[in-house]
Amino acid sequence: MSEILEPLILDFLEWVAREPRPHADVMDVWRTSCPRLTVWEDAIDRGLVERKAMERTQYIRLTPKGAALLRTHGRKAPAEGTATASAPH
Repeated sequence: MSEILEPLILDFLEWVAREPRPHADVMDVWRTSCPRLTVWEDAIDRGLVERKAMERTQYIRLTPKGAALLRTHGRKAPAEGTATASAPH
């Protein structure tokens, strides 16, 4: 299953890397009824994304570990040392 899941996790991380996403948006876009496709849950469990309260809303943002994984796979990620936690504009 990881051969299928890993590209999906990378897609998810790229999406979150563009800007912190409201938790409700993440649940809307990445929720699945398939118990084998646990993209959101795996990303949280692996420490690739985290929840952060900003502007009285729960946001999902990329962690440094998630950014490093993106870079390792040649995906677009924030530059090392760049804050990935700023509130959306």
